[in-house]
Amino acid sequence: MKRLLSVALAALLATSAQAQNPLALGKDLRTADPSGHVWPDGRMWLYTSHDEECQADFHMKDWVAFSSTDLVHWTDHGAVLSVKDLAWADDYAWAPDAAYKNGKYYLVFPAGTGVKDRHNPKNSTKWMGIGIAESDSPAGPFKDMIGAPLWRKPYANDPVLFVDDDGRAYLYSRTSGVNYLVAEMADDMRSVKGELQKMDMGGYEPPMEGPWVFKRGGLYYFTMPEHNRILTYYTATSPKGPWTYRGVIMEQENNANNHHSIVQYKGQWILFYHRWLDVPGAACAKKQRHVTAEYLHFNDDGTIRKVERTNEGVGDFAQRATPGTAAGVTK
Repeated sequence: MKRLLSVALAALLATSAQAQNPLALGKDLRTADPSGHVWPDGRMWLYTSHDEECQADFHMKDWVAFSSTDLVHWTDHGAVLSVKDLAWADDYAWAPDAAYKNGKYYLVFPAGTGVKDRHNPKNSTKWMGIGIAESDSPAGPFKDMIGAPLWRKPYANDPVLFVDDDGRAYLYSRTSGVNYLVAEMADDMRSVKGELQKMDMGGYEPPMEGPWVFKRGGLYYFTMPEHNRILTYYTATSPKGPWTYRGVIMEQENNANNHHSIVQYKGQWILFYHRWLDVPGAACAKKQRHVTAEYLHFNDDGTIRKVERTNEGVGDFAQRATPGTAAGVTK
């Protein structure tokens, strides 16, 4: 009997050790909108937005970074950029993304000014734009080198940067009035070339939140929270499309928004996303956002298998990882 109890206890402890969702990014730290990247140092880096405790209506002030080699133990690098560092915005530090090019690290981010009146929209003064900042280190600090948004019209947020194998960088974003836009970045990454271009999405263009673009083999993937909640995707043979709709990656949960990234690390494909979860003992009773992760798998034809949310997440990553495959740069 004692041996059976010992075995059961060991199994319980092993399960607990692997229960890694949400990710252990910091006690009492509320994070969302994870942007995952593998840089030349071989570590997995996450850049996230930062929800303030019990914040009202997404008034957010900075962006934070974390890194890991096993996706279980994370180093908190703190705020890498804040709206107080910007001359053109003072609020709405929403979903960021990052890229590596020209030997430098780039943080692309939305920020804005004004107030959104949800009860009387005509009284709203809220505006948001896309900024880009640079650093010599993936841990920052990042500096807004142009001191202005990349453009002022249209109103825009939720940017994503994709650097292709040929070194050309593309910026995708969510804008007011029309979505599914792309612009090529200038070589110095401080401006866009020409106008934003509307992409051919094959006739299906549902409302969306922040996109994520990546490449696997010769196939490009445009992924997004469809209707801000359901993760879905398109594929194409060019970073500008035309795109073919492929279906659902992850279903919605509790009718709440989602925001994600997809990246390969040490032989495993990982989906980072956030969940709205109750926090026992928190200062407020409402659900708050937390970054989580799951394994993502592809079929032989390149399509993505649907991902289910789990408590274990990637807690056994160290056992699954392929040694010697961390080097390289994603996106």
